[in-house]
Parts: sequence; structure tokens; C-alpha cells
Amino acid sequence: MAAPPLLSLQDIQLTFGGTQLLEAAELIVSPGQRIALVGRNGSGKSTLLKIAAGMVQHDKGLRFAEPSATIRYLPQDPDLSGYATTLAYVEEGLQSGDDPYRGQYLLNALGLTGEEDPKTLSGGEGRRAALARVLAPQPDVLLLDEPTNHLDLPVIEWLQEELNSMRSAMVIISHDRRFLADLSRSTVWLDRGLTRRIEKGFSAFEEWRDEVLEQEEKDRHKLDRQIVREEHWLRYGVTARRKRNVRRLERLAGLRQDRREQRRVTGTVTMAVSEGRTSGALVAEAENISKSFGSRTVVRDFSTRVLRGDRVGIVGPNGAGKTTLIKLLTGLLEPDSGTIKRGAALELAMLDQGRARLDPDTRLRDALTGGGSDTLKINGEPKHVVGYMKDFLFTPNRPIRRSASFRAESAPASRWLGHWRFRPTSSCWTNRLTTLILKRSTCSRKWFRTIPARWWSSATTVTFLIASRPR
Repeated sequence: MAAPPLLSLQDIQLTFGGTQLLEAAELIVSPGQRIALVGRNGSGKSTLLKIAAGMVQHDKGLRFAEPSATIRYLPQDPDLSGYATTLAYVEEGLQSGDDPYRGQYLLNALGLTGEEDPKTLSGGEGRRAALARVLAPQPDVLLLDEPTNHLDLPVIEWLQEELNSMRSAMVIISHDRRFLADLSRSTVWLDRGLTRRIEKGFSAFEEWRDEVLEQEEKDRHKLDRQIVREEHWLRYGVTARRKRNVRRLERLAGLRQDRREQRRVTGTVTMAVSEGRTSGALVAEAENISKSFGSRTVVRDFSTRVLRGDRVGIVGPNGAGKTTLIKLLTGLLEPDSGTIKRGAALELAMLDQGRARLDPDTRLRDALTGGGSDTLKINGEPKHVVGYMKDFLFTPNRPIRRSASFRAESAPASRWLGHWRFRPTSSCWTNRLTTLILKRSTCSRKWFRTIPARWWSSATTVTFLIASRPR
């Protein structure tokens, strides 16, 4: 006899800003299950996980959690503010009866001491502290939203082994396909507000998804043909009994209503990049630069030269100083020693991992236009802001809010959208690129291969700067 579920969501409905995000979503988690929650960006995966964690209130439906079950939720953007050390942050998640030493063990296993000030942590270090907090209690149910974000390869491998050794039930959202395939035993697909489930891991998802979409297209075609037949009868058929005619008219109206209410599969993002104006050959030249934060040296005696046309990848473990190095080279930080010379007529577009340039209280269309126009200049040609937003699969009144109303899984697309636009109030937002800085902490899974080949085709040099911890 199957064990009763620890957590269940039934017929969950939720509407944001007039758009129904969830229509009849379901999620059932039984002891020991490992579920991959998959779907397109913006489909509502993170929101559904927050509803499961009890952090977001749904409009309709039923949420049930076993009263004795412990549930822990890992957010995409953990908040460590208000804690003096990483150990204090982790211990805050423990309850009476939990192993008081497990938090310190996990921090050490993740490369932290527990004495770090959360204010000085890199993105990867903050993610490791958040993982230690949710894993320490060994909960009955783990809800993990992008657990591998900002982590380097050794930590991802350690995390996978740790999760494999645990008896907790898990629901995992991740863009790391290998991580999902290795851990999951069931897959829940969230698509157009509805959930479908297959009792197979993520490795079987794509074949199953294609079969479902193919059958859906066949059913839609049959419905269209049936509507055509009924409309032909309406125009040319022989009049029969009045009651029979009324029934057929009602049936035709019902078929038309069904066709209108069908939601088609979301399209794909349309994105193009233009060439920048001609600038000097030199982009940046650093000579013997160093940077420290307190007693911690992040960059020491580093020298490099970046020329126009170079494509530079900066790789290294979490906390090695990759972000600091980018900020030094682009002028967002000044070095403690050494010199940095930057070229003339540079136009810089920087895509930061924290989305700091997006105002959470501003509509996306206002962020793109500055609030004073409905037209943008894209590659030198005027384009209406709504059409440009639709290229990135956004609705016209979409907010940039980081709360539940702005799904976290849509944030990457919004970052691309914002940074391909020229914004007169910020020299770092441009659609004519001389220098493009891409920041992605998890580059260990060959992420650079996903960049369209045409972006690299004009490269004169490809250079990788290997960032390692100063000794």
C-alpha cells in the first residue's frame, strides 16, 4: 500500500495582473520521491514551489502538508542580511531535536568556516551557505529552486552526492540537465498553467513532451475540421426540426469557445546583437593591480591587456574574485595598487548576476523607455516597446518586481532584454556594443557553448583568465 503524501497541491489556481499563471496545477510528494519540476521560463515553477512551501497564497485549490513533516525551501535568491556570520544563518534553520553540529559540518564541507560575514560573500558562497541551512535539519521534504546556481563544478558534484545519500523527498527546479537527470525519478511538467506527470526521471522528459505536444496538435486539427463541418451545415444544410437545429447551433458555439480558450505553446525568444561603433584598439590594460577586502586578498599583482575583438572568459572557483576582477577592469571598483588604462570611445554593456540595474517597482516597458516614449531604437531602427517585449516573451504591463508576481525564472530573460537596449540615463545600457561583459558563475558546464556562434564569429582572440585563490 502506497504511503500517504507528505505534501500535496490540488487544483491550484493563481492569477497575476489579469493573467492566469496557474489554472489547475497539482503536485503530490510522497516519502522518498525525487521529482523534477520542469517548464518554460515564466511558466510558474518557482511560484508553484513557493505555494508548496507555504510562502505564497494561492487563489483557489487545496494545499495539504502532513503536520509532522518538516519542509525546507531553498530560494533562488537567499537573503542572508541580519546575520553576523554564516554559521548563525545556518543555525537559525535548526529546530530542537536537530543535530546542532551538522550545520558546521555542512559549511566546512562546502568550503566555508562559519565565521564569514554574509555581507562580503560572493554569489556562490551565499548559495553554499543557503544550501547548508536547508540540508542541516535533514527534512522530510526538500524544495530546491535552482540549487546549482552560482556553484562551481566540485561543489555541484558534492551536492549531488549529498542529496543522493539523503532519505528526504525532493522537488527540484534546475537548468542543469545532467543534475536533474541523475537525481530525479519522476517529472512534473508545468505548461500553460497545467501540470502533467510521468513516473520517469528527467532523462525521459523530452521524448514524452514531444509526444504530448504532437497529440495536442492532432486534437487541435480535428477540432478545427469539426468546426468547419458544423459551419458548413449552418450555411448550407437542409432545415430539420427546430429543436435539433438549436442543439447543433449550441454545439457549434461550444466548439468555437473551446478553440478560443486553448492556450498555444509559448514561442521562442527573438534576439539580435548589432556591431558597435569603431573605437580604439585598446579596451583595457591592467598592470600589477591588487584588491583586498579587509584581510582577504582577492586580486594580487594581476596584469592583462584586452583589445577590441577579444573574447575573454574568466573562470575559477566560487569566491576566487571573478566578479571583483570584472568590476576592476570596467571601472566599477578601483584597485588598491597598480594601474588600469581604458581605451577611448568605449561603450560598455554589463550583464550583472544580481540584476541590480532593474528597479523592482518599475514596469518593464518604463525601464526600457525611461517612461517618456513608446518607441525604442533597436539596431538603428525604431520599434514599438510592446513588440520588443514580445520578442522576449513578456506581456506589455509586466513588472520587474522580484516578489512572487515576477517569477524568478523569468529574470534571465529580463536581464537580456534590459541590457540590449540603449538607455540615455546609463552609459552601461547600449545596443551598440564595443565591449560586452557576460557574468555567469556556473561556467563549468560548458555554458559558453550555448552562446550563438555568430557572436563569436568576429573574434580575433579567445582568451581565458583562470582566476584562482591568492595564496
